[in-house]
Amino acid sequence: MADIILTINAGSSSVKFSAQRVAEGQLTPLALGQIDGVGSQATFSATTGRGEKTHFALDSSRHAADHAMALTAVLDWLEQQKFGGKVVGVGHRIVHGGPAFSEPVRLDDEILRQLRAFEPLAPLHQPFNLAGVDAAIQAFPNAAQVACFDTAFHRRHPFIADTFALPRKYYDEGVRRYGFHGLSYEFITRILRHEEPVLARGKVIVAHLGNGASLCAIDAGKSVASTMGFTALDGVPMGTRCGQLDPGVVLYLMSEKKMSADEITELLYKNSGLKGMSGVSNDIRDLEASAEPSARDAIDYFVSRVRREIGGLAAVLGGLDCIVLTGGIGENAVNIRRAILKDMEWFGVQIDEAANSRNERVISEKGSPTVALILKTDEERMIAAHTAELLGLKEPLGARPAAAKAETRPGHALCDPP
Repeated sequence: MADIILTINAGSSSVKFSAQRVAEGQLTPLALGQIDGVGSQATFSATTGRGEKTHFALDSSRHAADHAMALTAVLDWLEQQKFGGKVVGVGHRIVHGGPAFSEPVRLDDEILRQLRAFEPLAPLHQPFNLAGVDAAIQAFPNAAQVACFDTAFHRRHPFIADTFALPRKYYDEGVRRYGFHGLSYEFITRILRHEEPVLARGKVIVAHLGNGASLCAIDAGKSVASTMGFTALDGVPMGTRCGQLDPGVVLYLMSEKKMSADEITELLYKNSGLKGMSGVSNDIRDLEASAEPSARDAIDYFVSRVRREIGGLAAVLGGLDCIVLTGGIGENAVNIRRAILKDMEWFGVQIDEAANSRNERVISEKGSPTVALILKTDEERMIAAHTAELLGLKEPLGARPAAAKAETRPGHALCDPP
């Protein structure tokens, strides 16, 4: 009987999952799915490795679907598929690993206690990531539970890329820049290492653009700087998050508007970014289709901030050999990519308009000093590979990864739980 590894990416209102068979040290995708509407009227959708699709509503007649009900639905569905194996490990995306966790770890009560202490640093993600762990422990009591951290890829930054200009005691206490989307950056780095080894040894900026968005400077496969910081608020604007903000604004909201910490959290995490600026939507497709001037303003600000961060990260790298666009927006939004890379010849990027319009893998012109690529990320595959390796099964992390999943709707910004 083959071993099966599940991956769980639990958000506030969704649970993404995958099932992968491990045989002879290699992972084979069996299924990929998502449960939306956790906490209310939940719906289940999944696609098997054979291309068979399933969609149904979870029975919430007695009470709203919670994470435990969602995981039970996953288990029941997997049993019905008769994949012919047992779940030996469950890999979890944990957004914040703090300063202590730089590698995937097998979860126990003490580690879970430490991770719960980071919930205030990632309130949109961490509590729900850990709720997914609790539900998985109940559903799969005999399986190993493995935490894979979005911050781990950035944990070897130089001090100046991690610190704030505060007294050193705060850094020592853990107030520092952590960076996020590390599982996505790690997967893209693996793709480059196998498909573009010369570029992988060079200076690369990866732009992970979706409902959650950030950019990362990577030198010879190692993260050296990221646009996100202490929390997942910093850097470029996102679907509902503000991005870079003068801290004086927070002081003003407290002193002059008499807003509480909870009210400011709600504003900055859930009612800012593209949604807040436009007053229309957090979805880039809706903004592109809207006639509202505020929608165009939100897009222009997003593009401007991404371009600004590219320039800053290139300065950190001391040059640029390759820029990779990934995530729902980066992989699919033709017009946004065009706007981001427009007039960047001075930077070495010569965009091929036709290739960009066709969503081709290489969207820079032949001979462009800086290569521009569209690569699909696959955080689930990265989590599964880490879990397999930690359990000794194993898909070597140096192995060439399988092709990543495609977004189901052009321009979809679903890289993070909302």
